[in-house]
Amino acid sequence: MTETVKPGEERRDHYRWWLDIPTRWADGDAYGHANNVIYYSWFDTAVTRMLFERKLIWLPDSPTIGLCVESHCNFLAPVEFPETVQAGVRIGRLGDKSLRFEIGLFLDGRETPVAVGYFTHVYVDRATRRPVSLTDAQKASVADLVVG
Repeated sequence: MTETVKPGEERRDHYRWWLDIPTRWADGDAYGHANNVIYYSWFDTAVTRMLFERKLIWLPDSPTIGLCVESHCNFLAPVEFPETVQAGVRIGRLGDKSLRFEIGLFLDGRETPVAVGYFTHVYVDRATRRPVSLTDAQKASVADLVVG
């Protein structure tokens, strides 16, 4: 989350790109709710889908790829099967060689999230794995998602 918004203050309207993700029976743990690792999977699914849709990266021959160098999740409420998670994504920081994707997970009808977190990706040359600057086209593809 950006420095100006604390996890308890997050709301739906703080996010700019959305993806619905249905829960699966296999997401549950012995306590009857989605296991912690599943929240990270939802984060990753939302961010990757957005990156593909906006052509920031593509497979199998994208010249650059983003490598996760940091991640975090605040778990705020349980999610159970058969709910649908609504994942909101925004860009908390647009750097020269990195992006910080901030994600909020919501359930239908709720204005407050069940989880909030982030991934920081450093962009590297696909072959050498050396950091590279984002192109103007890459930056433009997510400019409308930048907050703060």
